[in-house]
Amino acid sequence: MKKKIITIVGARPQIIKSSALSRAVATHFKEELEEIIVHTGQHYDENMSHVFFEEMKIPFPNYNLSVGSGSHGKQTAKMLEGLEEIFIKEKPDAVVVYGDTNSTIAGALAATKIHIPVVHIEAGLRSFNKAMPEEVNRIACDHMSSLLFTPTDSGIKNLRKEGFNVTGKGKGSADSPSVHHCGDIMYDNSLHFSGISNEKSEILKKLNLETNGYILCTVHRDSNTDIKENMESIFQALLDIGENSGLKIILPLHPRTKHKMKEQLSTELLENIANSEMIEIIDPAGFLDIIALEKNARMLVTDSGGLQKESFFFEKPCVILRPQTEWVEIVNNGNAILADADYDRIIDAFNTLISKDDYTFPSFYGDGKAAEFICQKIVEMINS
Repeated sequence: MKKKIITIVGARPQIIKSSALSRAVATHFKEELEEIIVHTGQHYDENMSHVFFEEMKIPFPNYNLSVGSGSHGKQTAKMLEGLEEIFIKEKPDAVVVYGDTNSTIAGALAATKIHIPVVHIEAGLRSFNKAMPEEVNRIACDHMSSLLFTPTDSGIKNLRKEGFNVTGKGKGSADSPSVHHCGDIMYDNSLHFSGISNEKSEILKKLNLETNGYILCTVHRDSNTDIKENMESIFQALLDIGENSGLKIILPLHPRTKHKMKEQLSTELLENIANSEMIEIIDPAGFLDIIALEKNARMLVTDSGGLQKESFFFEKPCVILRPQTEWVEIVNNGNAILADADYDRIIDAFNTLISKDDYTFPSFYGDGKAAEFICQKIVEMINS
C-alpha cells in the first residue's frame, strides 16, 4: 500500500525546489509514495500560471490556502488553521517542508502538534543572525523534525553543535530525529532545468547578450531595499562597475524594488542610472530565463540566497550583497565574497573576482541525486 506524504510550499521558489522530489516520486517511487502538494499562498505570484506548470512539467498543487500577505503572526496563524484541517482530512504519513519561510514553520508546527512526522529539506543552514525571520524559522523547524536533510557539511556541523545526533542512525521521530547529508535538491534541479532552458529560453537573444559579456544582478532583500544608505551604495557601485568594466549589468527587478529605487535613491543617481547604457533594468524573469542569464553571465551580484548557490552550480563568481550567508562553503572556497551593502567592499569584491583565474568547484552540493536519496529515507522511516 502506498504511503502518503504532503509537501508544503509557499512561493514559486519552493515549488521549483519541490519539483525535484515530485520527479523522484514519479520516476522511482510511484509504487511506494503518493504525494499531495499544498500551496499556502504565502506569496502571490502573477507568473504562477498554467503555462508555468506546463512548461516546467511541475505538478499542480492539490490545495491552495490563498493566505496572502500580512504580518508574520496573521499569515502564520492562517496557515496553521488551514494546514491542520488538511492534515486531519488527508491523514498523511509524513509532511515535507522546505527551507525557512513562514510556510515552512507553519507546516512543521501544524504537523508535529498532531504527531505527524516532519521532513525538513535544507536543514541545518544558519546565518547566525536571529534578526532575520528566516533564521528563527529554520532553527525552530529543525527542532520539530523527525527527518532532517542538509545540503552541506556546514549544515551537519551546525546541527551537531545544537545537540543533534548526526550519524543518520536516529529513529526518525521528533524525539530521536535522523539527520542526513544528502546534497542539494536545487543542484538536481539546475542539472534538470538547464537542458530545458537551453531549448526554451530566448532571453539572451531578446536582450542581445553574449556569453560572459554581462553581469547578472538582483536586489530584493528588505535589509537593502528599505535602507536609503544601502540602496545608494549598491546602485552607485553597480553604476561604476558597469561604466568601468565595460560589462553591462542586467537587473531583473520586482515592482517593489523599482518603487524603492524611486523612494530611496537621490534624483541625481536615478538620472545617472536611467541615462547609463551599462545598466539594463528588466521585468522579473521566469525560472528558465534566470537559468539562462546565470549560466551565461560573467559574474553574479546578488542578495538572493538561491542565486548565490546557483552561481556556484554554473561555475560563476558571485558578489554577495549581504553581511552573512548560509552558503559559507562558496565563500571559504573563494568563489564568492561577502560585500554587504558597502560601496567600497562591493567594488573591491568585484575587482578581486574579475581578476581571479584559479577557481575550483568541489562537489559541495552532491551528485544531482539528492531527491532520490530523500525519498528512500522517507520510505524507510514510514515503514520502520
